[in-house]
Amino acid sequence: MISIRRLQKRFTVSDGVVAAIQSLDLEIAEGELFVIVGASGSGKTTLLRCIAGLEVPDGGAIAIGGKTVSSDQPPVWIPPQQRGLGMVFQSYAVWPHLTVSENIALPLAEGAQRIPKSEVASRVKEALRLVQLEEQADRPATLLSGGQQQRVALARAIAVSSKLLLMDEPLSNLDARLREDVRGRIRDLAKQLHSTVLYVTHDQIEAMAIADKIALMQAGELLQVGTPAEIYHKPKSADVADFFGSVNWLDGEILERGMVASPIGKLRIETSSVYGKQIKLGFRPESLLIANGAATDNTFVGKITSSTFLGDQFTFNAEVNGQLLWGKNRSLPQSNDGVLRFRVEPADIMVFAR
Repeated sequence: MISIRRLQKRFTVSDGVVAAIQSLDLEIAEGELFVIVGASGSGKTTLLRCIAGLEVPDGGAIAIGGKTVSSDQPPVWIPPQQRGLGMVFQSYAVWPHLTVSENIALPLAEGAQRIPKSEVASRVKEALRLVQLEEQADRPATLLSGGQQQRVALARAIAVSSKLLLMDEPLSNLDARLREDVRGRIRDLAKQLHSTVLYVTHDQIEAMAIADKIALMQAGELLQVGTPAEIYHKPKSADVADFFGSVNWLDGEILERGMVASPIGKLRIETSSVYGKQIKLGFRPESLLIANGAATDNTFVGKITSSTFLGDQFTFNAEVNGQLLWGKNRSLPQSNDGVLRFRVEPADIMVFAR
């Protein structure tokens, strides 16, 4: 659906030139809910704006649905209003003097992607049904809650183009409860309409919750592209692992194939890749398990120094050989002296070059 080759975009600033996107290649399949995530300044919004036609790339090519919309060789440039896409911004961008239905109808009746006037009312009605705002159709848009206004913006984008939707931080102005509600609606709608969605966010939890695939950007480059499970459990670098959740990091040294020395003792690992003798080990807090039964590989003794009850789970700090580790568990067994045995499965240990 979207194909990007060698994309480059630079900006001139007071102290020189910043490469916002550096020769980036990316493929987004039809019907995919594809999330681009990264810290501020990583280039994710610039990438979205280049696809939308709101920024002119300095090099490379972009194709949408098999049609080239931007290219430097040969020169091609299709303006944004002719690219056949809907867009939802961080701000709700509702017209305050119009009702909900009028907000959705205006680009259909007057915009570059306008349709025959006889079809506008039915298109608006369908868009309102999809976002469950039929009862608010005749209300002034500014009298709606923040979540409802964002759903108006979503309905307007769907009405203009239900096949390709670009979303730039659409939930960042909503509170946590509303974010969960609206992001669920976005995913359900995308699948119901068989839409291709390119969604930009800085929130890794939001990305994991809605994406079919995720691309993590840093300094204008793609660090990794994959499913949420692939990126969380099999990150290609320590930077990727850190971005998508907390990690217990340890310096390690390879003793023999599949066995390493670490500050908490010898650990068996399941990787066969060669990293050199000095390595970096990491495992997620939920991988720090309370051991039961006889001691086996990757079992070590530690003392819980603090814990917090969060309703569905405990989080805790454990000290092992002077190393502080963070763990999560549904229950927290007690011992007379606070000393417990822990273990980590070899498959849960991430290994990177140090």
